[in-house]
Amino acid sequence: MDTTALPQPDSQRRALVVATGVTAGIALVATAVPFVASMSPSERARIGSAPFDVDISMLQPGSLATVEWRGLPLWILHRTEEMIRELGAHDDLLLDPQSKQSDQPDYCLNATRSIKPEFFATIALCTHLGCVPTYRPEGRDVRLGEGHAGFYCPCHASRFDAAGRVVKNVPAPRNLEIMAHTYLSDTRLLIGADLKGK
Repeated sequence: MDTTALPQPDSQRRALVVATGVTAGIALVATAVPFVASMSPSERARIGSAPFDVDISMLQPGSLATVEWRGLPLWILHRTEEMIRELGAHDDLLLDPQSKQSDQPDYCLNATRSIKPEFFATIALCTHLGCVPTYRPEGRDVRLGEGHAGFYCPCHASRFDAAGRVVKNVPAPRNLEIMAHTYLSDTRLLIGADLKGK
């Protein structure tokens, strides 16, 4: 019997190794493509983290609106003239009245922690453990003096004034955080973008 026409065992082995390698490479690419694609943010996530504008024309003085951005609750408080006047009356009761150890854009590093004194925009999470405080327009539980509006965290009794500044001797270590924002007009507030503080 003539065996010269049959492939040699070494060449068979090489052919099988190459075929297996090619098959494994194709399988790896086929598996990796959907895996890598799954790590891209969804359309909903992209929309949720994008800047968005809020109509504040209907927000009456003394009232608070809550919106969501990047999965976080945000507050927009339309402060009354009395609330604005009260902000300078209790600095001695605050842990960080000048907001030097707090997170806010440079254009909010002022007495009202805002671009426009009448509107205060902040992330509505206590800086202690991330609970959501409650708004106290009449000042109840805030400990800043009779009728001084502010925020009270029922989880561990942290207190903040109407500029989100934390009261001394409470668990919260910092003032409420202020996110980037700007005004598109007198009635439109853009959340999540800093257009040079305008």
